[in-house]
Amino acid sequence: MALCFALLPFIPVQQKQMRVISHRLCINANLQSAGFERRSGHYQPTIWNDNFIQSFSGNKHEGKNMERVCKLKKDVSQMIYKEELLSDKLELVDTLQRLGVAYHFKDEVNCVLTNIHESMGFAMPDDLYEVSLLFRLLRMHGFSVQEDILKNYFHEKGNCKAKQYSDMKEMISLYEASFLAKKGENALEMARHFTTKHLTIFLESSIVDNSRIQEHVAHALELPLNWRMQRVHTRWFIEQYKMDEQIRPALRELAVWDFNLIQNLYKKELKQVSRWWKDLGLYEKLPFIRDRLVENYIWNVGFAFEPEHSSYRIAMTQASCLITTIDDIYDIYGSLDELEVFTNAIQHWDVTATKGLPENFRMCILALFKTVEDQGNDILKEKGLYVIPHLRQADEIERGDTDKSIQCYMRDKGVTESVARQEIKELILKYWTMLNGEVVGHSAFEKYINNVALNVSRMAHRIFQLGDGYGKPDSDTKDLITSILLEPVN
Repeated sequence: MALCFALLPFIPVQQKQMRVISHRLCINANLQSAGFERRSGHYQPTIWNDNFIQSFSGNKHEGKNMERVCKLKKDVSQMIYKEELLSDKLELVDTLQRLGVAYHFKDEVNCVLTNIHESMGFAMPDDLYEVSLLFRLLRMHGFSVQEDILKNYFHEKGNCKAKQYSDMKEMISLYEASFLAKKGENALEMARHFTTKHLTIFLESSIVDNSRIQEHVAHALELPLNWRMQRVHTRWFIEQYKMDEQIRPALRELAVWDFNLIQNLYKKELKQVSRWWKDLGLYEKLPFIRDRLVENYIWNVGFAFEPEHSSYRIAMTQASCLITTIDDIYDIYGSLDELEVFTNAIQHWDVTATKGLPENFRMCILALFKTVEDQGNDILKEKGLYVIPHLRQADEIERGDTDKSIQCYMRDKGVTESVARQEIKELILKYWTMLNGEVVGHSAFEKYINNVALNVSRMAHRIFQLGDGYGKPDSDTKDLITSILLEPVN
């Protein structure tokens, strides 16, 4: 629950203090002067109703499954410490991460990577695949490592040495490492351009006929690993790993059990928060809002998927639902006079200040106040911290009507849609390099918080990669929810 408080600034809507709501109020002023009429966002209804969610059943064999997981965890822990070769150590850590079970072995993984990092001055691998993997794993875990270790593999003009051209394993490894670049790291920028070019040529070639390699290349080019929502990649990799020539059966078995056990936990959490949302009754009173409970929940799975963050996911889903509701009240429904009263009531956290508001507005404010108080009391019981004043401040939000980023860019720069899309891609890359420069942490907690902050960007990329997956969630987002929350892996 304490993590909920720490991460409230990362909720998936634009946030500002209520005292700067003038932008939105000015928009509504025109409507007011012209004879205000209620509007609707014409958002589609939810495709996940409470009856469906409450029908989720538990696993009657969960106890036995947990016993098996405990046994497998012991076996894997011993496996980690038995590895002697650097390449085997690196591949094992990478596989644990991709299978989504590395969180069980935080101490072991940190010990392995710390030892590798400390020995870098004495011996470095000659193989580009290993060097790239070493670089990526150390950077992803917050260790300081310079791009210089990759420079020897490039000529002055940015071309990789010829012997690496046909090795797709090396190309993918270097490609993935290049997306950990920080600002001003030219060698990694060259590596990204070079590998992207050659992976694309490989994929488009009709000469090569290896569907598994092609799928791995296509997966990498679609989105680099550092930008991916972790659970989506985990599910994909579990399926791929069973075809690996060097598969370690215990790893895959652990990953399958673990994925399905966590999925069952997600269903329990979703049932709890869905009952809360239904009992509030806000959607019935405010039918113009986006009813996006499950979509809000999957956002927070993307932020922190591990079982120990159950209370965070529940609390943040509640916060996201209420913020979306208030967001739509400002953008769509409220008049100037109503929004002034609404703003004042939340600013002063005063239910008596809602006098004169429509009943559905008052219901929204009361739901906000009660939810924040309940969350604050839970944190007080769990952590002994009185955070209610801070939670109140974090929930003071405003959002004005906004165009999509591409439309804004086209209008502001006077360019075509294709040019705008390419420029937006470059901006995304630019800000990822800035984020990469901030991930070094000095403690396990700091490193974890940094990773959660990165997960915010990963999740936003996943939801909006193919369009508005939040406002129109019946296609790609539906598939995402089904794969992560509903369908077990085998």
